Amino acid sequence: MAIFHRGLTVLAALVGLTASGSAFAGMGQPSPWQLGFQGAATPVMEQINDFHTYVTIIITIIALFVLALMIYVMVRFNERRNPDPSRTSHNTPLEVAWTVIPILILVAIAIPSFRLLFAQYDFPKPDVTITATGSQWYWSYEYPDEGIRFDSIMVPEANLKPGQPRLLSVDREVVVPVGANVVVGLKSNDVIHDWAVPSFGVKLDAVPGRLQQTWFRAEKEGWYYGQCSELCGRNHAFMPIAVRVVSQDEYDAWIAENKTAAIDTEGKVAAAQD
Repeated sequence: MAIFHRGLTVLAALVGLTASGSAFAGMGQPSPWQLGFQGAATPVMEQINDFHTYVTIIITIIALFVLALMIYVMVRFNERRNPDPSRTSHNTPLEVAWTVIPILILVAIAIPSFRLLFAQYDFPKPDVTITATGSQWYWSYEYPDEGIRFDSIMVPEANLKPGQPRLLSVDREVVVPVGANVVVGLKSNDVIHDWAVPSFGVKLDAVPGRLQQTWFRAEKEGWYYGQCSELCGRNHAFMPIAVRVVSQDEYDAWIAENKTAAIDTEGKVAAAQD
């Protein structure tokens, strides 16, 4: 009985949080008492949300139907109401129905599933190309068309600035323009890592010796965070991903600034070697 009351208390708390809005997922990063996915910032993530809702409705209807059927059978065909049980062993229409209906349900799930897979793996012409390389335990990024390369390392908790999320902030974030098709090539220097940004609907392994690709098109400016989603070693939890989506003008200014910094660095290295 005590367990039942505790369950009711937890359920009431969840309902209260949902009603207040604090339990809903935020955009770009986790939220306290989050329910559901993070907010969608890309067309692919919107499709994932829609597909998730669609399948949830189907399985809820199936579960309610089975529950109602079980209750009906227990009430209608119990020993008290049927002292002389039926000897029926076959019902052809019923057997056809419970074979055909599940097939139709699977087809109804498969069609939008294939459409979603096509959207995820049909790469558009890239506006920005980035290579992300996983190492134990940080990410390295390269913009090959711009000659820009940098490492992205987690900011320790003691060095966090106001507004920076714990375990997600980095010293140098990826910067992309809003509305641009960004193709990300994934590599690894050591073990299997995983580049995952929930609000983008992106999650793909970085495998040693292989170059894999994914893509996204962020349609809202802001900060978006993710983490390595493979158990890649002792500090697996400390190699976050941060992407800042900005306007095209801001992106052009960032590219120009980082190109200049890269040229200056190369010049100093060459002078030191001479």
